[in-house]
Amino acid sequence: MNRLPNIAFRVAVAAFILVSGASRMHAQAPATPPPAQEPTKDSDDQQQNPFAPEPAPALPPGMAGSDVNDPRFKLTPGMYDAGEASMGLKHLLLLKKPDAFQLGIDRPDDPKVEKTLGQLGLPAAALAKIPKELQMVIAQLAFANSDLAFQGNHLFQGNFYGVSIYDISDPAHAALLTTMVCPGGQGDVSVYKNLLFMSVEMPNGRLDCGDQGFPPEPPPPPGEEKKPRLPVAQKDRFRGVRIFDISDVKNPKQVAAVQTCRGSHTHTLVVDPNDKDNVYIYVSGTSFVRQPEELAGCSGGLPDKNPDTALFRIEVIKVPVAAPQDAKIVSSPRVFIDPRTGAINGLSNGGSHGKGADKPADTDQCHDITVYSAIGLAAGACSGNGIILDIKDPVHPKRLDAVNDPNYSYWHSASFSNDGTKVVFTDEWGGGLGARCRPNDPNKWGADAIFHLKDDKLTFASYYKLPAAQGDTENCVAHNGSLIPVPGRDIEVQAWYQGGISVVDFTDAAHPTEIAYFDRGPIDPNMLVLGGDWSAYWYNGAIYGSEISRGLDVFELTPTKFLTQNEIDAAKAVRVALLNVQNQQKFEWPAQLVVAKAYVDQLQRSQALPAARIAALQKAIQSAESSHMSKNTVAKLQSMALSLEKSAGATNSPTDSQRMHALADILKHPSA
Repeated sequence: MNRLPNIAFRVAVAAFILVSGASRMHAQAPATPPPAQEPTKDSDDQQQNPFAPEPAPALPPGMAGSDVNDPRFKLTPGMYDAGEASMGLKHLLLLKKPDAFQLGIDRPDDPKVEKTLGQLGLPAAALAKIPKELQMVIAQLAFANSDLAFQGNHLFQGNFYGVSIYDISDPAHAALLTTMVCPGGQGDVSVYKNLLFMSVEMPNGRLDCGDQGFPPEPPPPPGEEKKPRLPVAQKDRFRGVRIFDISDVKNPKQVAAVQTCRGSHTHTLVVDPNDKDNVYIYVSGTSFVRQPEELAGCSGGLPDKNPDTALFRIEVIKVPVAAPQDAKIVSSPRVFIDPRTGAINGLSNGGSHGKGADKPADTDQCHDITVYSAIGLAAGACSGNGIILDIKDPVHPKRLDAVNDPNYSYWHSASFSNDGTKVVFTDEWGGGLGARCRPNDPNKWGADAIFHLKDDKLTFASYYKLPAAQGDTENCVAHNGSLIPVPGRDIEVQAWYQGGISVVDFTDAAHPTEIAYFDRGPIDPNMLVLGGDWSAYWYNGAIYGSEISRGLDVFELTPTKFLTQNEIDAAKAVRVALLNVQNQQKFEWPAQLVVAKAYVDQLQRSQALPAARIAALQKAIQSAESSHMSKNTVAKLQSMALSLEKSAGATNSPTDSQRMHALADILKHPSA
């Protein structure tokens, strides 16, 4: 989320929402404004009441907005009864958040509201200025759902208050196994073997996972009410990465807690192919720097005054898999350094859109880092820049390239194409709290930016934004997504908060196209309440959405003119043992005829082969299947492989050429 100005936080509502956020979003820790040492970043959110609808601006000259004729634009509002619209996605299930992660009250004057806000450290003086109804909304956000991780038949859903673990052996009948209360926000999770990792950033996090928070902060001295203040140092405060043993998945046990100076807003699990004994955690901290009285060695400030500042770096934690209790920070890479001068503040956003954000500002943090160990690279979404890192030595990542974009406000997350030739970056303009998909919001703002990646250098190709307009009370901006393993195509499913879920084909990087979607109406028609899907990820045949306010969504793809059943079945043929989206895995497709049929459908759609050739291929594949791969039918397929390779060399389309070669490879050695 965009950083608050260096003043005492504006009102208690803004202090919590803009500070703690709710979405792998950029956020400061709650209860304190950012300290004066931190440079100001763009903040578009309203000064008085960030829940009130914000007037839509006029479109800048030459920029287009979202489509008001889309069926998603005027869906009826509601919490569990909102109107829905979908295309190419079937909604299988909504599992409501477990009781442990619900505020569980409906009266603004219930004592639990005051207690919850007090545990977050929000000052009573500031809260007194906020209507009781809004106080209840703020308190509910202390239980927001966050990111997802998967292993085997288990789904792990982070929450600002802990973790929920689900059995997804049957996605349409997913069931809650257990909840673990462990407050501290934002609760992003990843898994590896018997270990679960959780990010903790907010100052109400405790070493023991206790939910009591800390004593109320003392009032400021007279005359210093508006000065930035850090929370009082606490020996039991925890901000960093927790590690749990999940050998008994219904009863996680904390085995380590690695403290960091800025906490862990997000983290990335890194597996080194050359190191089987350890895993590594890249920690992205975006909050204020703790005082050394609370954590030795921490200090902030700008580099010219403090070259040892905890800003302008990430942290690398080494975790011995057999002894996770020995996990520790082993390096703090200065990934923003200027290689010519050695200045650690070597990157800038170059100036970006938004109020007060047109002046260049130093980049001092990464929000999210996606590693792709198969190609030895990582893509960092680092507030003001998108960067490429060499991670062949995971302890010492080195920056290879960096880009910025005046249309971007906050570089939030990244995904590689499966072949590593493209990178999709997201822009979380407004920090997930703003209505940024209205008809007059430019479709280059709060969007995806798609880049070509060649020789470790990024080259801009195009933007993609959710095409449907959304209302004034729907927080909507680009957020977390993952690849769907359809062979021969680059397809990503992505969450857009209350903009719902969008599936985009970016095979042609210059012309990305939406091919499926699901959306609900706004939670509230009169005020902007944080909600919607934080993440939307494909895992072994289904799509799972972490719905911030409601719970867990489960979807399946359905065939349309944009995507055939054969392509869906081919995607389902790819199975993985675990999924941490920020540790991207390379998809490999089996040499099965279902995959061959997907390639044939694609060649038919693009008209890369004459209709008679397509029909002959379809008939030959069907004959092989119905004959249970008889010798004659297999021989027929093998003979077709030779002519396909000739056609691949003659086509002018590199994409279709690759599809023909891949199809020929399957037909040479097919399996049912």
